[in-house]
Amino acid sequence: MATTVEIPLAGGTADGQAVTVELDSNGRPPLTHHHLGEHGLAEAEIYELESVAETGRGWLYRWRGSAV
Repeated sequence: MATTVEIPLAGGTADGQAVTVELDSNGRPPLTHHHLGEHGLAEAEIYELESVAETGRGWLYRWRGSAV
């Protein structure tokens, strides 16, 4: 069974939300998250993983822009 972690989203339309992702065999989450809008891929946004160990939260996904 894969280990999961909840990672907050910062910026974009999903700011303040969080996503649950699976960790890889090295204990790391995916490098990017594509957050789907109300109309699916037509409104998808790209979030990029950042390490925020100094805040005690581990990681966050920061908004980088529209996927389309």
